Amino acid sequence: MRHARLELWSRGTSFAHRRHPAAKITAALIVLVSIATLRPVHWRVALAYFVFLTAMTASARLPILRVHLAATAVLPFALVFAVLSLAAGTPERGLAIIARAWLSALTTVLLMATTTQPDLLAGLESLHAPRFLLQVMQFLYRYLLVLVEEAGAMRDAAASRAGTVGVLEFRRAAGAAGVLFGRAWTRANAIHQAMAARGFTGQIPRFRVFRFHPADLAFLVAVAGPVVALRFIAG
Repeated sequence: MRHARLELWSRGTSFAHRRHPAAKITAALIVLVSIATLRPVHWRVALAYFVFLTAMTASARLPILRVHLAATAVLPFALVFAVLSLAAGTPERGLAIIARAWLSALTTVLLMATTTQPDLLAGLESLHAPRFLLQVMQFLYRYLLVLVEEAGAMRDAAASRAGTVGVLEFRRAAGAAGVLFGRAWTRANAIHQAMAARGFTGQIPRFRVFRFHPADLAFLVAVAGPVVALRFIAG
């Protein structure tokens, strides 16, 4: 499963893994803004970003092919807008949309693959992100895993009974979705009761505290510097 693979990758010991989460988050935001402002005429810069992000993947000792494949998860959504651009007579704009989406997804995957989820939240907290937002993100992440687990249990149960749901069998699919929602709601309610029994009052204890070292600043400059320079050179 994709989330389990990212969780495994994030436990690495490379130079990028050891850097302060705030430095990695800031660098990723700078890269994302630079990518978002690319225009179709900047295809050379986009290619340079691709090479740069691939080199970062290799330096973090991550599987390059699998990381790139994980980033393709956004392509179906980008293809919809690319087709619309093609129909409007601007194919170069459609290609730019696909390139920006893939590079942005690759940047996000790299951030998640080099930073564990607790460390990511700690980094956001050190950047003074709203604490309520951080709590929502943590619960969302946890309960998505609950939902995936329940869906997997339902799939295994259906497979053991030789059950199949065809692509066009909407009635069965809707029934399965309803059962999944009911199972997930019951599981989430049980988790909430367990947390309340252990004294949870709506406030999550402070996340892990990191110290910002010179190596973290050097990492931020090494990542953001070339990206911003290329973007300004392109105009």
